[in-house]
Amino acid sequence: MSLRWPARARQAGVDEAGRGPLAGPVVAAAVILPRAPRIRGLDDSKRLSAAAREDLARKIRARAVAFGLGWADAAEIDALNILEATLLAMRRAVLALAVPADGLLVDGNRPPAAEGLGLTGPVEAVVGGDGSEAAIAAASILAKTWRDAYMIAADRRHPGYGFAVHKGYGTPDHLAVLAALGPSPLHRRSFEPVRSACARPGAPR
Repeated sequence: MSLRWPARARQAGVDEAGRGPLAGPVVAAAVILPRAPRIRGLDDSKRLSAAAREDLARKIRARAVAFGLGWADAAEIDALNILEATLLAMRRAVLALAVPADGLLVDGNRPPAAEGLGLTGPVEAVVGGDGSEAAIAAASILAKTWRDAYMIAADRRHPGYGFAVHKGYGTPDHLAVLAALGPSPLHRRSFEPVRSACARPGAPR
């Protein structure tokens, strides 16, 4: 399926990565693509190999009119809930754009509030937008590759949890280590089974 290119010159695509993991931040990206030359190979980041994502991320950063990244960490996710933390990360990504966006295309059915973002155009929610809108696909790639890099670095700061492999998702190996070691500072205390692990005697709070 051919992706739609933004209808306006400064219409930014917005997407997130990391809503579902048990550990680490939720990360959002906002991308304003150039009209030309078009970046070939853009797609939903979940449909791309890790190598393809990294190659495309380099091209997006080099060719985009502007891009911004924003995130909410585990403590903010626990305080706000994952939906509100995701919307906060999206707002931070839009505010990080070096060139103001004149409108947003946001993946999903719940966009962030437009107030305070300096937009002159509409904010549109697009269900499945990471597979249909080029700017959202680009944002999905930047968010995913940045978050993956963060979790690989986190593996060195918090050895033993395997963050470089599972990126915080609830794989069997991750669950086994969580049960054995208890939660790390990166774990989301409001998510099960982390909440139960925190309740065990002697577990880190």
